[in-house]
Amino acid sequence: MKLQAGPDDRGLRLDVFLAQRLENLTRSQIQSLNRSGAIRIEGHADKSGYRIRGGETIEVDLHALTPAPPLNPEQIPLQIHFEDRDMAVIEKPAGLVVHPGSGTRDATLVHGLLWHFQQLSSTGGDARPGIVHRLDKKTSGLLIVAKNNVAHARLSSDFQDRKIQKTYLALVHGRPRQQSGTIELSVGRHPTIRTKMTAGTARGRAAFTEYRVLEEFRGFSLLEVRIKTGRTHQIRVHLSAIGHPVVGDDVYGDSSYRQFVKKYGPLNRYFLHAAVLRLNHPTTGETLEFHSPLPPGLQNLIKSIKS
Repeated sequence: MKLQAGPDDRGLRLDVFLAQRLENLTRSQIQSLNRSGAIRIEGHADKSGYRIRGGETIEVDLHALTPAPPLNPEQIPLQIHFEDRDMAVIEKPAGLVVHPGSGTRDATLVHGLLWHFQQLSSTGGDARPGIVHRLDKKTSGLLIVAKNNVAHARLSSDFQDRKIQKTYLALVHGRPRQQSGTIELSVGRHPTIRTKMTAGTARGRAAFTEYRVLEEFRGFSLLEVRIKTGRTHQIRVHLSAIGHPVVGDDVYGDSSYRQFVKKYGPLNRYFLHAAVLRLNHPTTGETLEFHSPLPPGLQNLIKSIKS
C-alpha cells in the first residue's frame, strides 16, 4: 500500500501519520510493521523517530503483519434487540471491549458474537467479524452487527452517507450556555499522546456533534447527543472542548473527574449511552428504530445527584 504525505502532514511522527491514515491498525501492529522493515519512505527503510516532511511516498507492506491467533467463541451474555439473516442489533454493556486489540486478546464482544451467531461478515478482517461500527469500552448501548458481507457493505455505506442516526444520552459537568447547539471542530490524533484525540487541530478530520439539554441538575446537565460523523472519541472530545466533559471521563475531563470521584466515588465507566438507533434495513429497506433505556447504574447516579 502506498500513502502520499501532504503539506498538512508536515511535522507528524511517522507512527501518528500511519495511525491517521490506517485507522484499522493498532499501535502495536504499526510498531510490528516498523520492526520488520515493512515500512519504507521513498524506497528506504523507516528510520526511528522519522517525522513527515510533506510530499514523500510511504509504502506499507501489510502482508508482513503477523496473523492474529484464531478467535474462539466465548459464552458472554448478550441482549439481542433484533436479529434476522442479514444483521442484528445488540446491547453492548459498559466495560466490554468490542474487538481484540493491543492488550485485549479474549473476552471481547466479538468472542461473544461468535458464540451467539452462526454466521458473521468477514469484511472487517479476522479479528472483527460482524463489526460495522464501535463503541468505547466504557460506553454502553446499541450496536449493529452484520451477518454477511453484502449487508456489511450496505450498512457501512449508509454510515458514510450519514443515513444511520445514532442518539446518545450523556451526563456532563456544568451547564451549556445554549439549550441546544452544534459543535463543529475537527478531530484528530493528539500530536504527542498516541491514545488521545484532540479537537480543532488543522490535521484533524471534520466532525459535527449536535446536542440538546434534556435536564439540568446542580453542577450537571443531561444531554441528548447526535453525531453526523463518527470520529474516534468524537462526543467526549467535542463536549470537553466546549468545557463540559462527560461524567466519568478520566481522559478528556481529568480535573472534573477527580472532583466527581471525591464526592460520588468512582464510576468506572463513562456516562455515555447509545440510546436510539434508526436505520434502513440493508436488504428490505424497511425503516427500523431501536431504543435502549439508561442502565440502572446510571439511573441510580442521577437519583443520587438529585438527592
